[in-house]
Amino acid sequence: MKRAIISDIHSNLEALEAVLEDIHQQGISEVYCLGDIVGYGPNPRECLDKVMELDVCILGNHDEAVLFDPLGFNLVARRAILWTRDQLKGHRGESAAARRRRDFLGELPRIRTEGDFMFVHGSPRDPTNEYVFEDDVYNRRKMEALFDRIERYCFQGHTHIPGVFTHREFFSPEECNFQYRLSDEKVMINVGSVGQPRDCDPRACYVVVIDDQVTFRRVEYDIDTTVKKIYAIEDLENSLGDRLRDGR
Repeated sequence: MKRAIISDIHSNLEALEAVLEDIHQQGISEVYCLGDIVGYGPNPRECLDKVMELDVCILGNHDEAVLFDPLGFNLVARRAILWTRDQLKGHRGESAAARRRRDFLGELPRIRTEGDFMFVHGSPRDPTNEYVFEDDVYNRRKMEALFDRIERYCFQGHTHIPGVFTHREFFSPEECNFQYRLSDEKVMINVGSVGQPRDCDPRACYVVVIDDQVTFRRVEYDIDTTVKKIYAIEDLENSLGDRLRDGR
């Protein structure tokens, strides 16, 4: 196995292009995306077009909100989703490209399993919407319910915070020296976010899986260009650009 796993692009084209180039430079051709292609950022169409060329993609909650309603979203996220929806529709009727993007989103699965491997956006229990945070390791009932639903390994995103969950511990990439070796132990691995990291590191984050070795990678990208695009769009709050610089 030699595979890259990305998640939470959030319409950040500069970050996505930098990550895809980093993947290409490593000679990796198989790429899985764990959802949230759109939302928050300024380039939903361009990011969708690139993800449509990847091997596998899972439905994220922002992707779902574009198709239906942004239920439970705060005001900033809701405005961004409604703006994104307009961008995907086009301003002069639905084009063939717009239909392809809509159909692609509408056909995305919520979960994918391949033997011992599970791929979701949120969690094994609620593949699209449930968050699994670091402090959840102290919630024994929740962790048992999650681990009961996986065969061996689960890869996920959603929180934008990378790391490895065992039954009782959470390890950040730094704590495991950016590498984790898969064994017989069940684990959940959050691959982090390409387009909006929230672990106080503004660099794009994703993982590479080669056989039983999982490696967390950080990639610098042109943050200022993305921020300027966000500032120029009235329906995207400036805070969505500001947070990119701090990785929060």
